[in-house]
Amino acid sequence: MNNLNTLLVATALSALGTAALAEKWDMPMAYSASNFHSATGAEFASCVTTGTGGEVEIVTHPSGSLFPGAQIKRAIQTGQVPIGERLLSGHQNENALFGFDSVPFLATSFDDSAKLWEAAKGPMVDLLASQGLTLLYAVPWPPQGLYFKNEVTSVADMKGIKFRSYNNATSRLAELTGMLPVTIEAAEISQAFATGVADSMVSSGSTGYDRKVWESLNYFYEVDAWLPRNYVMVNSDVWNGTSEANQNVIRGCAELAEYAGNWRSKEYTGFTLQGLRDGGMTVGPASDQMVAELKEIGVTMTNEWLEAAGTEGAAIVDAFKTMQ
Repeated sequence: MNNLNTLLVATALSALGTAALAEKWDMPMAYSASNFHSATGAEFASCVTTGTGGEVEIVTHPSGSLFPGAQIKRAIQTGQVPIGERLLSGHQNENALFGFDSVPFLATSFDDSAKLWEAAKGPMVDLLASQGLTLLYAVPWPPQGLYFKNEVTSVADMKGIKFRSYNNATSRLAELTGMLPVTIEAAEISQAFATGVADSMVSSGSTGYDRKVWESLNYFYEVDAWLPRNYVMVNSDVWNGTSEANQNVIRGCAELAEYAGNWRSKEYTGFTLQGLRDGGMTVGPASDQMVAELKEIGVTMTNEWLEAAGTEGAAIVDAFKTMQ
């Protein structure tokens, strides 16, 4: 009996010790649970939870349910949450470098996006570190196209249209085309279009498919303007307080997530564009005139970004161009 009591006490103490070591990391995400970024994040969370034996349990919160997209980065920095996913081009007001992946017509394919990321990764890691953030992985969206309620064949046709913006680049695009920028979070897209708050946006086929925008919009033009990235980051103080063994597990899971996310993004492109067609939308290339006019605007926006980003931005673009 004494031996049994000793065993029970030892087991209880061991369980308490394990519970004390276990950490729950809430991970806010801006996009719907069905979105490929969210699905990749959920798999990453499961990988970490399993790989660390439950010592680090990551729980994802998609659809902006814990924090709206615009607040996620700040929430990680201030320790309100230990980890999260954010589209960093939405923070160009903090530092222009965050917008490197939204420079119009700089990198318009997955291959070029990968090269641009290779050129920018070092500076981005350093920039995030200076803000108390440790980058785990980054995944691109499919190429960005233009959604409209009515047919558009030139920039002149865009004048006065209410346009959903989500970062500096999209707001500036609206201004230069004569559209009216309206800031709308990803989780609010469907309602915004249904209620007429906006009638157009630049985004991937993925976003439109996930939000069933065919219920309000009728046209998607494949202009392949840029491929922005979502980034999964952890608070650096939290990261530094994580054991080396668990850091290694998390890094390994992050590498798998980045690979899977890139694969999903590529595969999802054709699937979601067909989904838009099946929903009743007209999907296809923009007119030659519209593409030419948008590229002229792209030159203006590129020059503006280079001026704002300074020598660091120029170094990224130069390094990217040497890979062509």
